[in-house]
Amino acid sequence: MDRLDVPLAVLRLAEALVFASPEPVTWKTLGPLLPPHLDADRVFRALQLHCADRGVVLVETAGGWVFRTAPDLAELLRSALSERRRLPRAAMEVLVVIALYQPLTRAEIEAIRGVGLSQASMDLLLETGMISSQGRKPVAGSPALWVTTPLFLAQFGLRSIRDIPGFYLALPIPAPGGGAGKDESSPESEADESAEEEEAPRTGSGA
Repeated sequence: MDRLDVPLAVLRLAEALVFASPEPVTWKTLGPLLPPHLDADRVFRALQLHCADRGVVLVETAGGWVFRTAPDLAELLRSALSERRRLPRAAMEVLVVIALYQPLTRAEIEAIRGVGLSQASMDLLLETGMISSQGRKPVAGSPALWVTTPLFLAQFGLRSIRDIPGFYLALPIPAPGGGAGKDESSPESEADESAEEEEAPRTGSGA
């Protein structure tokens, strides 16, 4: 498709919307802003071509569209940008478990990891916006069910949770309470976390 198939004014509107949105922009968001004869998917594709040679490019992720650093510039920017946000190892492990097995309860997270789950890890993941609660499991106590958010997909450049490496290899969830030994908030575990941290991808159009 040629980038001129869509009027420049429409491309500018779509570009501004994607730039300003805190989450991936879908056709449902863009559609109402377009003339009746223009399809949102067509506009996204045209904008993708329009931005192909720029420093930031349009990519499809998490069911919508976002701007990302051009792949050929990512390494150069990475060396220039020193500020990184890092997640402790325990928080990264919890995030991976939720991504692979969602939706699941806190007890199920602990059963899979074989270690107690500290509130600090959950609070940190909630603060990043990469997990959220989604209803409650219909069992005794009605525990909250945890899932990843569209922001998680966008952060890791995934189109859906099925693109997560190992998604189809995830094993059945162990029975809660079957193997949680030490608690991750114990002094030993805290020492492990401080020694091994994992870097979380940057948001927005950064490298």
